Amino acid sequence: MVQRFQAWKRTLRASRKGAVIVISIVLLFICIGLITSMKPAYRISSDVLTKWTEEIDRSMFLHVLGMESRLFQEHLEQTEDDVPRTSEMLLQLATSIKVDDPRTFLGGELPGFNTFGDTIIVAGEGTDYTNLSTESSPPLKHVLEERDAIMEESTEEVEPSVVEGKEVVFLYNTHNRESFLPHLPDVTDPDKAFHKEVNIGKVSERFAKRIGSEGIGSQVDDTDIMNVLNEKDWTYSQSYQASRPVVEEAIGNNKDIEYVFDFHRDSLPRKQTTKEIDGVPHAKILFVVGAEFPTFEENLALATELHYLIEEEYPGLSRGVLTKEGAGTNGVFNQDVLDKALLIEFGGYDNTLEELYRTSDILAEIFSTYYWDALEDTSKE
Repeated sequence: MVQRFQAWKRTLRASRKGAVIVISIVLLFICIGLITSMKPAYRISSDVLTKWTEEIDRSMFLHVLGMESRLFQEHLEQTEDDVPRTSEMLLQLATSIKVDDPRTFLGGELPGFNTFGDTIIVAGEGTDYTNLSTESSPPLKHVLEERDAIMEESTEEVEPSVVEGKEVVFLYNTHNRESFLPHLPDVTDPDKAFHKEVNIGKVSERFAKRIGSEGIGSQVDDTDIMNVLNEKDWTYSQSYQASRPVVEEAIGNNKDIEYVFDFHRDSLPRKQTTKEIDGVPHAKILFVVGAEFPTFEENLALATELHYLIEEEYPGLSRGVLTKEGAGTNGVFNQDVLDKALLIEFGGYDNTLEELYRTSDILAEIFSTYYWDALEDTSKE
């Protein structure tokens, strides 16, 4: 009698499992049918799926793939990663909260706390977690909009370049249309401070001329990345994806390139982005390093050294050194292509190009000294 009862229980459990499997398959086909029958405008895009899954622990993916391929399962065993519980994964997908990271409980609730993925490595004058800018993705139509701009020629002359030979510095601008309100007479909204000609690209050109006068050759890329986005029907958040081929091609074509600098304009008001030196306003700078690739420490070392060199000669001009990673940011910024690649923020939307030029000249002076000293040290080894 007991054996018959146990057999009946096993049969019941098997029936339940079978019913669950059948129901799951039916629901799966219903969901697939609903998704494929939706209008394209209402379907879930790959960008949405990327945002949902980008923060999921990699061991979960390895575990799922390991069910089909022993190769992935062996890698999981070698790395000794613990498989996250399904409940934790679902919680993270639904709320972006990680059970093992208490900061995520507050990241979306407290004003200004959504920069918890940023880490201040070196804090410059006045820099703390309350006044860091957040990365935004304005509608591309605002970025590409035609606007009037005014720009006076710089009153500070630049010595002509005397460089012959190697171009060791590559300069480009991922957000190449970032502009400045003082040069846009009809614009008052910082989110619309963009222009196709009067923009951060002028600072790259100025920097190249200055280091050229110090005997350092450079290459300045003038690709309109925003136009590339438009042609590909991509969004502003895909800017680094669009600029990456530009960097890779430059490095591939010129093996002499040792430094890669991506100049940006920050999204902060004037009081946080301006420093007076001898009574003259200068745009502050901030060194940004992506921390989502294994060798980012090499870039971080360069940023830190340049910060301290600037601080020694021009205290307060550098806002410091910042690393970025996690949700809501790129985290790499194409800096994995070379071990001396940096993103440098110049001023903000309230600054003038003249103020940025002054700071660009200082950075060129500091960098030139650093470059020749490093070259001399290398030759002695």
